[in-house]
Amino acid sequence: MPASLADCAVAVLGTADARAKTALSRRCAAAWFEGREQGRPMPIGTARPPDRPARPAKPELLDPRDVPRRRPGSAAGRLAILHAIAHIELNAVDLHWDIIARFTHVPMPAGFYDDWVKAADEESKHFDLLSDRLEAHGAFYGALPAHAGMWRAAEDTAQDLEARLAVVPMVLEARGLDVTPGMIALFEKAGDADTVAALEVIYAEEVGHVAYGSKWFHFLCGRHDHDPKDRFHDLVRRYFHGALKPPFNVEKRAEAGLPPDFYWPLAEEV
Repeated sequence: MPASLADCAVAVLGTADARAKTALSRRCAAAWFEGREQGRPMPIGTARPPDRPARPAKPELLDPRDVPRRRPGSAAGRLAILHAIAHIELNAVDLHWDIIARFTHVPMPAGFYDDWVKAADEESKHFDLLSDRLEAHGAFYGALPAHAGMWRAAEDTAQDLEARLAVVPMVLEARGLDVTPGMIALFEKAGDADTVAALEVIYAEEVGHVAYGSKWFHFLCGRHDHDPKDRFHDLVRRYFHGALKPPFNVEKRAEAGLPPDFYWPLAEEV
């Protein structure tokens, strides 16, 4: 086991095999929380995370415009949706460990690390759940091409913790709250109860990840005497490429600490 939390983060980021990455992520999370519970916390440490995480040889990563479109009502379309969500969850594992490793120079309370280690652990579980569902359908993660732009938000916000919190949990993960109910309905209609159960776990836990982003974003705004709403609008316009897309899951966004006046001014006109 790595000696510090930052070393754990770099070890996860440096693991290419997807299942090995999530297994190491979960071991590191367990070690962190065990140390906290026993009064022997793992040191945070410092590290130099890679610019990009290690990735398996497959899936082939394509420009979003080149990822094949499939009819969502077909079996092949549902398989493509599962594969795409698994890809998002694997990137989320790396994003949450990256926020730990990349910003150790910013003094933060221990609760900041508790939240992002827990989020990384849950994202690892989510990836494993989805990989299990792919395999149950005779496929596997890497069987289809995937979106090449998933790491762009991390690269764009690598120098600014407030921007990272604004763009990753408060925009990208919040988007998951908007679209997941429709995906659950799609698999319910197809009679795939096991996939529905996996998606319901993901849906419930992603609310917490968005909430962690909102909580620590507001914490930093208070530290720097920024108005949170104005700061959020400024950072999203600067670092997020494109407008936010309604319809929004207003109830779940509110549960996660995102009021409508944060995101509606950034939405594209419908």
